[in-house]
Amino acid sequence: MNYLDFDLGNLSGGESVSVALSGVESDVMLMTPSDVRRYTAGQQATYYGGHYRKSPARIRVPSAGAWHVIVVPSPGGRVQARVSVSG
Repeated sequence: MNYLDFDLGNLSGGESVSVALSGVESDVMLMTPSDVRRYTAGQQATYYGGHYRKSPARIRVPSAGAWHVIVVPSPGGRVQARVSVSG
């Protein structure tokens, strides 16, 4: 599976995650570490975000805890991403 994984560490909740994309349109998903493991194992996973055609993708962190951003480019494409978190 072709994807980028950004470990955001522990966040308080309520922050805004901004993902600047360069390349093809992509799925951008904010997930807990356990959901990342499920997703990469091909199992059902919960995430916040979706498919983004325009950059930047902005996602609100729903609750305190450990979070990752997963970026999956459209089939056959390549993407680069920069992730920032603001309070």
